Amino acid sequence: MKLRNLIESMSYIELVNCDDPTIEIDGISFNSKKTKHNDIFVCLTGEHVDGHEYAEDAVNNGAVACIAERRLNLDTPQIIVENTQEALAKVSAEFYGYSSSKLNVIGVTGTNGKTTVTHLIQKLYEAFDLHCVLIGTLGYKFTSSEQYHDSGHTTPQAPNLQRLMYYINDKCYDNVVMEVSSHSLAQHRVDNIDFKGAVFTNLTQDHLDFHITMENYFRAKAKLFENLVTGDFAVLNNDDPYSGRLKEVISPNVSLYTYGINTNADVKAENISFGNNGAKFTCIVRGEEYKVKLLMNGMFSVYNVLAALTTALALEFDIEKSIKVLEQIQGVAGRFEIIVNKPTVIVDYAHTPDGLENVLKAAREITPQGGNLICIFGCGGDRDTTKRPKMGRIAEKLADKVIVTSDNPRSENPQQIITDILAGFKSVNEVIVEPDRELAIKEAYKLANANDVVLVAGKGHEDYQIIGDTTIHFDDREKVREIFIGG
Repeated sequence: MKLRNLIESMSYIELVNCDDPTIEIDGISFNSKKTKHNDIFVCLTGEHVDGHEYAEDAVNNGAVACIAERRLNLDTPQIIVENTQEALAKVSAEFYGYSSSKLNVIGVTGTNGKTTVTHLIQKLYEAFDLHCVLIGTLGYKFTSSEQYHDSGHTTPQAPNLQRLMYYINDKCYDNVVMEVSSHSLAQHRVDNIDFKGAVFTNLTQDHLDFHITMENYFRAKAKLFENLVTGDFAVLNNDDPYSGRLKEVISPNVSLYTYGINTNADVKAENISFGNNGAKFTCIVRGEEYKVKLLMNGMFSVYNVLAALTTALALEFDIEKSIKVLEQIQGVAGRFEIIVNKPTVIVDYAHTPDGLENVLKAAREITPQGGNLICIFGCGGDRDTTKRPKMGRIAEKLADKVIVTSDNPRSENPQQIITDILAGFKSVNEVIVEPDRELAIKEAYKLANANDVVLVAGKGHEDYQIIGDTTIHFDDREKVREIFIGG
């Protein structure tokens, strides 16, 4: 693509050294180390790194032009813009031909449930003989049965995401369901993605290290719904108080669908019960009643299924068949995944106050009479510190025994993170503190009897632990099997 085509597609403040707009651009780069010959380099200003400082390295590696927020001391052609993150999204969409406009893309956003809901929607598409590509936390995959391809982020950076959309379109797939994180919305990664539908699961405290306030966090999520246009649809959790505010920003020309348990909605669950084999409830879809028996457990699973079923309603899928499909699904790796029986050991990704509360309540539902609920958890380093005591308070209230350990401490001292968690306990006399996560799981093995339930929370599907600058292999599921079965 010619440089002039990219320049014409974007708003800019100034052009510097752009004497030859016919320069050929073969790729887009925002990482100087990965820059190739004939790339255009975009100087992103991130949380920790300023890309302007690496522009010269990018040019030395082959970049033939730069997009920046200020003039660079280089002879290279430069397009000066107000916001390089916005510019990156725009040129990426232009470069890859706005491929998402040729696809049916559904975005799923919310604090909890995104991964499970996207998986359920992909399964529904496939049940009706429709191809659907999934993009999310675990990577992306073209069918539910294949392995994941790594994407690096819950929502990839704009060039990677637009390239993936181009590839999906080139393979003649029509449908995409993707997790849309608040970071990706705030950082413009999904700008110029043409969403045909958007699903909202919930909004509770998370990522305040980045967003600072819940209002900023909400505003980021709301962007997904503000951009919907005539012919698109929105699916909202009517029980979440933020849904009322989302309704205010959604165009009246967008089809609105709701689900809930405690409020009236298009899709509603009543008479909910839980057992060792899963959840049961009566589902009312616009007046029609259906009996539902899930293999998944917990109130959060009911909400996730309602979100997927309401999306099926929006897509005009047969509801009875959709329910039968959802009833057969076991769940998602690392999401309330039962690894061992007698004692029952569950691994879950819960890493927020709301998430931990939900999975502890679900674990309590399947804890036999006379059995104890044991909770192992920690909190990530270099992240929102205010949720740490809240999670401690929740664990103390809902579990019988608590073991506080490390999650991904990153650059923080693990003991300081644990101290922050302990501040939420009314009494720390009964709390077991073991910073070594493997030893913490071994401690639970010593404590647990056959009727007990052990919840290992925080990492779920992750197979690594970040300690300082080092990433080591660590998989809660592997350790649980090793210790409880081989122990």
